[in-house]
Amino acid sequence: MGRLSSDITIIGAGVIGLTIAARLSAEGREVTLIEPGEPGMGASYGNAGTVADYAVAPVGTPDVLRSLPSLLFDRNSPLAIRHSALLSLTPWLVKFARQCLPGPAQRNSAAIAGLLAGANPLWKALAAEAGATDLIQPRGCLYIFRQESQIGPARIEMEERRRLGVQVEMLTGGQLAGLEPGLPFHAGAAYFPQAIFLSDPGRMMQRLAALVMPRAQLIRGRIDQLRRDITGVVLNGRSDDGSPLQILSRRVVIAAGAHSRALAAQAGDRIPLETERGYHVEWDMAELPLTRPACVTERGFYLCPMQGRLRVAGTVELGGLRLPPSPHRIAKLVEGARVLFPDLPAPSRSWMGFRPSIPDSVPVIGPSKGGADVLLAFGHGHIGLTLAPKTADLITDLIQGRSPGAELTPALPSRF
Repeated sequence: MGRLSSDITIIGAGVIGLTIAARLSAEGREVTLIEPGEPGMGASYGNAGTVADYAVAPVGTPDVLRSLPSLLFDRNSPLAIRHSALLSLTPWLVKFARQCLPGPAQRNSAAIAGLLAGANPLWKALAAEAGATDLIQPRGCLYIFRQESQIGPARIEMEERRRLGVQVEMLTGGQLAGLEPGLPFHAGAAYFPQAIFLSDPGRMMQRLAALVMPRAQLIRGRIDQLRRDITGVVLNGRSDDGSPLQILSRRVVIAAGAHSRALAAQAGDRIPLETERGYHVEWDMAELPLTRPACVTERGFYLCPMQGRLRVAGTVELGGLRLPPSPHRIAKLVEGARVLFPDLPAPSRSWMGFRPSIPDSVPVIGPSKGGADVLLAFGHGHIGLTLAPKTADLITDLIQGRSPGAELTPALPSRF
């Protein structure tokens, strides 16, 4: 394959890359997407399906800092670390610990809230454009609390979310039972009534790809080198058949999720990006035990009612890109699901994927330090699905010469 040329090349065709391609191509720009696998079938497929406009809290908080040693080294913790990766993770963990302090945690929460504002209408508009409104479920989302002792701290936390613009109601155990009679009794719940979720994230990715592909070029391959010269940005890599791949592009968007760090460094940005390994387990079933996503807060996972199946997704494992999936993490998800639904049979399938994680939980969106011919759009952690349309709007504004909103400022790569 000889050298190819493109106006705008997007590295990565997950939900972020697909949505950016949809926005730019709709404005008449020539777009090339580079993706080694099936578009949207990585972390964009395997998530909980929640458009989590309520998820304004960063991963790092003072409470997490106080519990960090036990969280990281307890195999059963919702936040765990693969011990073989500890040495390489230490610099990131030091930065993460600093972001857990009260001042940084509060700033990070405000930054996330600014980005999340308007996520629901943006997703509804995107789904309508992709012919996928049938996959949008406007039923809200629950955080459920099993113990009465969890209710007081939860009320304080929810007041902080209200301050940041989140609509939330506190439910008693009886009110929760009325809303979700299939759940076993709990002490109460926080209910986010305006939240929406995708009943099948994989199908939504297919609809987005179908929207984009007629008006953009998809190249199956992987880019591993990026350099600037007087003619533009030169990308080198390998196509999926093993042949050399070279693209000359006027503008490049790095949206490769957890695989973005090395390319960003070649563009001039040292981004503290690490990899969270997320898991899900699914049970095929005709009758689902609940009608909206419910997060079991003490165990760190979501129960997700999807088309024809129950998905249990979540927990955080820091372990890089190379280690195999942890059977223990999968077993803990199964165990947690059976605490609520003891009659669940053996799972139908399990999955592991990679989330791009930044110490402050704020994504990296904007021009690289080396020049605006390369833009970064990654590091969304647990809210990549939620923020895809917003990220696409911000990147499109930058490329089209429009001023993005003030919410972009705390997400700029220049903060590192």
